Amino acid sequence: MASLTIRNVPDEVHRALRVRAALHGRSTEAEIRDILETATRSPDRVKLGSMLAGIGREAGLTEADCELFERQRRAGPDEPVTFE
Repeated sequence: MASLTIRNVPDEVHRALRVRAALHGRSTEAEIRDILETATRSPDRVKLGSMLAGIGREAGLTEADCELFERQRRAGPDEPVTFE
């Protein structure tokens, strides 16, 4: 994981970050990480679940098909194939 060093942060900004972190019950470093993650996360990004649901709709899957897949998923993994 990368590390950043930010120089010349004004005292009032540092103080505000410490207060904000305390209000959220975390360290200043964790607060800054959260701010950076929120600022860089695109609201227009396609989420994997939405993409897969769209593919299913395009393929014509019904609710019954989805329920069948869900039952199979809950049943757990199949036994591995043996070649003996």
